[in-house]
Amino acid sequence: MAGEIRVPIERESDIVVARQRGRSLAAELGFSSCDQTLIATAISEIARNILTYATKGEVSLSAIKNGQHCLSITAVDEGPGIANLDQAMQNGYSTAGSLGLGLPGAKRMMDEFEISSEPGKGTIVRMKKWKH
Repeated sequence: MAGEIRVPIERESDIVVARQRGRSLAAELGFSSCDQTLIATAISEIARNILTYATKGEVSLSAIKNGQHCLSITAVDEGPGIANLDQAMQNGYSTAGSLGLGLPGAKRMMDEFEISSEPGKGTIVRMKKWKH
């Protein structure tokens, strides 16, 4: 199993690559097909946010094995940041005219979710899915 997998996000096709790599790593770790889909969807939502708001960034994937398998995902961008994180994490909130499922949807799909953002300095999203 490879170490950290890094996928630059700069165009639509990069979202597909990040999603496929996440699904593949989840399969290698023995996640169920349902969990593989949840992981791929969460990656897709976060990567799409990078493209929509920051225009470029990176998604990193890694396996954690310390008695229980875990897939760790970190998405980083140096975009405009999020002025009001509480508002951005509300279901249905969107500044892009979408359904507003991105951040809160990704949070619901994963076991751990952490976001930090500073206006003018970008956003970091850290997510983990544990194999149950």
